Amino acid sequence: MLYSHEQTKSIHQEAFAFLLIEEADHVLTITLNRPKKKNALHPVMVNELAYAVHYAQHHDDIWLVVLQARGDVFCAGGDLKAFAGQTEEVSSTIPAPAGNILLGEIFNKLHKPSIAKVEGSVYAGGFLLLAGCTYVLANNDVTFGLPETRRGLFPFQVMASLMSVMPERQVLDWCIRGYNLQVERAHEWGLVTHVTIEENMEEDLQRLVDQILRNSPKAIRMGMEAYDHIRQRSTRQEHEYLLSMLRKTLGTQDAQEGIAAFREKRTPNWTNQ
Repeated sequence: MLYSHEQTKSIHQEAFAFLLIEEADHVLTITLNRPKKKNALHPVMVNELAYAVHYAQHHDDIWLVVLQARGDVFCAGGDLKAFAGQTEEVSSTIPAPAGNILLGEIFNKLHKPSIAKVEGSVYAGGFLLLAGCTYVLANNDVTFGLPETRRGLFPFQVMASLMSVMPERQVLDWCIRGYNLQVERAHEWGLVTHVTIEENMEEDLQRLVDQILRNSPKAIRMGMEAYDHIRQRSTRQEHEYLLSMLRKTLGTQDAQEGIAAFREKRTPNWTNQ
């Protein structure tokens, strides 16, 4: 574990830079709180998210986790500038983890149900969060996009995580062609488990929460631990390899051209280098 039970006991006294944390009626609600940056995943945010999920795993009073986001975009993926070391100063008191955090594994090791409440569009690395959650409840008007190949990149870790919930050929095609996926197709392919409309979101979420909480939390926890043991598909070694591939791809000329073209709002000139 990246955080011990003792470390997470002070969660409600800690200062979070990019998350809001609320605990009530056996539910821990985690809110991505970086709306001006479209909730792009900053290294500090990833650290805070891992800490919050470890708290949920360690403490028996938490039976369920709800993940949501402020703003009109649920998550725009990774903040490439921040991960490249161009980080702004932030105020977060969350302690450093015991090892490297792999975003694709954060929810995999949570042996309690989790619901992603998706009211805004999701792109790129944001799917590591959705694929890790037990349920994905999405508004019928949100968009899911994988634009990496249009930037000279490839969604390596996202591909591995999506293959655990979606048909493999559809995942590969989506990664290659980089189109936007509508909610109905995402539901058909298994990425989304429940579709709703904006007016019914809170009611449908509460109905799902109530259905889960009326059952034995101990039995569910043991069942999810067994499920994690059975699948063991996205291993830590695989995610480490995929992260290394992303870093390698970021160093290519095509990646630099794709990112520059995106910023300059022009068509990229690929050199295959």
